Amino acid sequence: MIRTTTATITTRFTIVTKKKGQSALSPFTITSFFLTKSLSSIASFIEPLPSDHHHQHPPPSPLDSTASELLSLLLSRPNWQKDPSFKKLIPFISPAHLTSLFSYYPNLNPHTALALFTSLSQRPTFKPNVQSYSSLLHILIPNRFLGVAEKFRISMVKSCESTEDAQFALNVLRRMNSSNAEDSKFKFKLSLRCYNMLLMSLAMFLMIDEMKSVYEEILDDKIPPNIYTFNTMINAYCKLGDLVQAELYLSKILQAGLRPDVHTYTSLILGHCRINDADSAFRVFKVMPQKGCRRNEVSYTNLIHGFCEAGKIDEALKLFYHMGEDDCHPTVRTYTVLIYALCRSGMKMEALNLFKEMMDKGCEPNVHTYTVLIDSMCKDNKLDEAKKMLNAITLKGLVPSVVTYNALIDGYCKEGMIDVAFEVLDAMELNNCRPNIRTYNELICGFCKARKVHKAMALLSKMLDEGLSPSLMTYNLLIHGQCKEGHLDSAFRLLNLMNDNGVVPDQWTYSALISTLCKKGRVYEAHGLLDSLKEKGIRPNEVIYTALIDGYCKLEKIDVSHGLLERMLAENCIPNSWTLNVLIEGLCKGNNMHEASQLLERMVNRGVKPTVVTYSILIEQMLKEYAFDDAQKVFDQMVSLGYKPDVCTYTSFLLAYCNRDMLTEAEDVMTKMNEDGVQPDLMTYTVLIDGYARRGFINQAFDIFKCMVDAGCDPSHYTYSVLIKHLSKEKWLMESTTRTGENVTSINIADVWKIMEFDTALVLFDKMIEHGCTPNVNTYGALTTGLCREGRFEEAWRLVDHMKKRGLSPTEDMYNSLVKCCCNLGMFWKALRLVDAMVGHGFSPNLESYKLLVCGLYDEGSIEKAKEAFCSLIHRGYNHDEVAWKLLIDGLLKRGNVDRCSELVNIMVEKGCQLNPQTYSVLVEGLFDTTEAT
Repeated sequence: MIRTTTATITTRFTIVTKKKGQSALSPFTITSFFLTKSLSSIASFIEPLPSDHHHQHPPPSPLDSTASELLSLLLSRPNWQKDPSFKKLIPFISPAHLTSLFSYYPNLNPHTALALFTSLSQRPTFKPNVQSYSSLLHILIPNRFLGVAEKFRISMVKSCESTEDAQFALNVLRRMNSSNAEDSKFKFKLSLRCYNMLLMSLAMFLMIDEMKSVYEEILDDKIPPNIYTFNTMINAYCKLGDLVQAELYLSKILQAGLRPDVHTYTSLILGHCRINDADSAFRVFKVMPQKGCRRNEVSYTNLIHGFCEAGKIDEALKLFYHMGEDDCHPTVRTYTVLIYALCRSGMKMEALNLFKEMMDKGCEPNVHTYTVLIDSMCKDNKLDEAKKMLNAITLKGLVPSVVTYNALIDGYCKEGMIDVAFEVLDAMELNNCRPNIRTYNELICGFCKARKVHKAMALLSKMLDEGLSPSLMTYNLLIHGQCKEGHLDSAFRLLNLMNDNGVVPDQWTYSALISTLCKKGRVYEAHGLLDSLKEKGIRPNEVIYTALIDGYCKLEKIDVSHGLLERMLAENCIPNSWTLNVLIEGLCKGNNMHEASQLLERMVNRGVKPTVVTYSILIEQMLKEYAFDDAQKVFDQMVSLGYKPDVCTYTSFLLAYCNRDMLTEAEDVMTKMNEDGVQPDLMTYTVLIDGYARRGFINQAFDIFKCMVDAGCDPSHYTYSVLIKHLSKEKWLMESTTRTGENVTSINIADVWKIMEFDTALVLFDKMIEHGCTPNVNTYGALTTGLCREGRFEEAWRLVDHMKKRGLSPTEDMYNSLVKCCCNLGMFWKALRLVDAMVGHGFSPNLESYKLLVCGLYDEGSIEKAKEAFCSLIHRGYNHDEVAWKLLIDGLLKRGNVDRCSELVNIMVEKGCQLNPQTYSVLVEGLFDTTEAT
């Protein structure tokens, strides 16, 4: 491809083509033109060409011929290697250009071709590929440069970097070896060395069928295989864990009068380890000295790895410390295998000690060693340490792999630090490390966990743009994300997309859909979906059954739930403790405590063990009835059976005591929690805050709030609701003289945001500051969200103004709440300004906000503004299918705005938006159905 203006393109084509009635321009004219160009112009001629050629060289394009002709002209000049123009050209020549040149000029002087190839290969940035080697061989072999051709065809085999490369090399070598008359000039029989190198290359990519064919071709050529041939075959089968075939080739070694060597036995050790038979591998290891084979570092490492995979870490370490007896020294792989096994077994300190020992003994860790430790640190939430280790890699001059970056991205995403994860992604791409499917899946998971599915869907678009095919996990994550936000229609559309793309849904796909249907009260639809799984060849798992059992329990249809349990058992789908807990909770809520106890006994007999949650459900139900003695008996029974009460168990007691104003007993529970090493959680603190405030002890309530913050437990929206409720009540009591006749002794928590006055928020802030807690973005976010849900935009906006004066900026979620509130109030122009402000701050409005805005603007007749808002949306990186689903189908079509929907579809097409055929089909069907209905 040439980057240039249209005028320049015209000029250049004039140079390399014939004018009507004239001969081609002379070499002097072309060369003069070439030499008058600047370096950047030269570079534009020789911009890298695609290198994905496989079985044959592709037909050249006119621009390829331009580059080739210019190169050939330079090569025709005396002393071309010293020519200044050639020296300027060298940095821009790629292997693809070389392939093109040799393909265009197969009669090029072989000495010149060799000199050019050798000159370019000496450059560190020039790496010949299989195609460039093949094109050189097509010049060398016809000219009978067979000695050097042997060297280069072996180099071609060694340069293979993929199965496609290996297949290409195999095809080229077969043509050389063929007796086909058409290729007689290219005939050059393969040597055993070349065959062996080819087998090794195929083995690298586990192309076992091709290896078998090549082995047969060696025999057909009457070439006796040597020990290297047999060892390569044995090693390939052992990598696959196929010991039967490996031992067949072992017998061939003996039949050929050869002796197995250290490589043979080391491969057999590997083979036994691959099938998790470390004991047989150890027997092979022990017999090696008896067979006259000295064990080497690879023999030890393979067996150590086998022991580690079998969970025999002590045996692995014992073997590791005996390596010196065979004068063997641990390699970087030996250490890495052990460090990985120790990390995986939770022996993190031992792993770090071994890493230190490795460094002390002068064995430099490689990228894989560092990656193992980084992954372990991320799993332990030691993200700062993991980041430091990543920096250490780069300081040592090592290049982190995609696996290294993925470990850190996954760690940040799991902690909700998605912005930092994207910083790692940026660093990854700057270092020319291409993200893979796992990278995207981890980021998608992070966004879905943070309830930002529109951003996860945008990553789906980016994946497709990068040429990556979404996996089953990708779709499952997105479906779970859509379900988590209640977008069930979009979840089912994703299901259709994955079917269209040949990705087969599994149990986890349907578990999300069935669970969400049940949560929305659509239990009968969920049941129908369960019944349809059999014909799809999907066996329902315990998660699916449990979700449906829970759905029926919430509908108080316990008999149906029991029927599903029986069906579950009949299908040999073993219920888990969650299934048991769901049923017991359903029975408890229906005041069937006796039946719940019977069920518990029955499930225990079937091998389903109760958990702390099971007992906590029973305790909670008893405490709701204030049966403190009965609850305490169950608590004591639970402890006697070896179950450790968790924070939920203790919080149930706290809630019951606080509801009865029994603060002394509540404080005793907190003391007991502390003694048992159980940390209070968000609900524990909130219950206690409510308990103190209910008794009028507001200052003590804020003391608890302070403890909560100091413990690193972020107050929730509900926590702030409780505080506002009591501050409002206190304010009303103080003003009772002017509010005669009003009941101010009780305020319903559901009404808090309907009645909260702005001054109450200021009192909250003052109280927080008084108790050492500075109001932060989360504080303002909780209050703003509460007010917006009740349509109190003015009060919410006053809070935003207040936080800005304190140097705080609204978050993306706050903006989305404000936009939604404006739209619900019909304040669409205000919403539009808020969206612009969001984008200006680098935020992405969610599609629900956009749907309300665009539909609202259309409804009030602001057609051009609606189009403008939509046009700006489709250029902001959203997934175009999701835009069509949520704005066009769920928005305009459901409101009957067929013409407007059709208009926006046309805009999407004009703007180059790529919609999935499934989405088009749904749109067309929706347009037709809506038109018919009207």
